[in-house]
Amino acid sequence: QVQLVESGGGSVQTGGSLRLSCAASGLSLDYYAIGWFRQAPGKEREGVSCITNSISGGDPIRDYAESVKGRFTVSRDLNKNTVYLQMNGLQPEDTAIYYCAERGGYCTLDSGLYGSFGQGTQVTVSS
Repeated sequence: QVQLVESGGGSVQTGGSLRLSCAASGLSLDYYAIGWFRQAPGKEREGVSCITNSISGGDPIRDYAESVKGRFTVSRDLNKNTVYLQMNGLQPEDTAIYYCAERGGYCTLDSGLYGSFGQGTQVTVSS
């Protein structure tokens, strides 16, 4: 059974940093893409970032939403089967519940193409 557990959320001031973790069980990150998504109150869920293996076997493929490029970095530890989202330069508009999700395919920011989601972790950025 696939299970994804997010952690690392919290409250920070504008310009602060947080690192989210997504611990996966029941699947191997060698074969699955992991996406990060967020949903703010009253807004639709949006894709933030994703990471997956490169077909060539080199560095993993990463993708980012335009709103977070240059501020957020996605990485993974295959030994721990965990994906991280390092968030720097946080802004109030980054406030949301952040979720990770899995799919057995290429990296995409379309949440409709993912399977299981975690329970989410709250990120609050105050001005």
